[in-house]
Amino acid sequence: VAGTGMNARELSSNTQLTEYTQRDLNKVPTLPYSDNSFDVVTCVVSIDYLTKPVEILSEVRRVLRPGGKVILSQSNRMFMTKAVRMWVSMGDQDHLELIGQYLKYAGGFGAPKAYDISAKGRGARDPMYIVQSVKA
Repeated sequence: VAGTGMNARELSSNTQLTEYTQRDLNKVPTLPYSDNSFDVVTCVVSIDYLTKPVEILSEVRRVLRPGGKVILSQSNRMFMTKAVRMWVSMGDQDHLELIGQYLKYAGGFGAPKAYDISAKGRGARDPMYIVQSVKA
């Protein structure tokens, strides 16, 4: 399991990772992996901070094997000062549609599917969604 992120301390503390690369994808929008090297790529509650999301999703397509899956999770919680301006002004449905458009413009992905995986029941307050697609 490989990880890429901005915080080297968090990455080095993550015992699930077998390798990691510290990188600010807003400054260097490339993934440090070989073509067709992953079955699954995830982006966990971070797409709202990417300034070049289409470029990054093109990189995701590059590193995915044919038939590989990209899974993008998002909620409506964010650091308002770090999220891209457009994201801050949108609602949950708009976020899901925007992610679908990012995938479309990155090219090479099938139709995206969105899922509401929000906790249900007493005390549940925060929505959580997943958008996934498969490399064509």
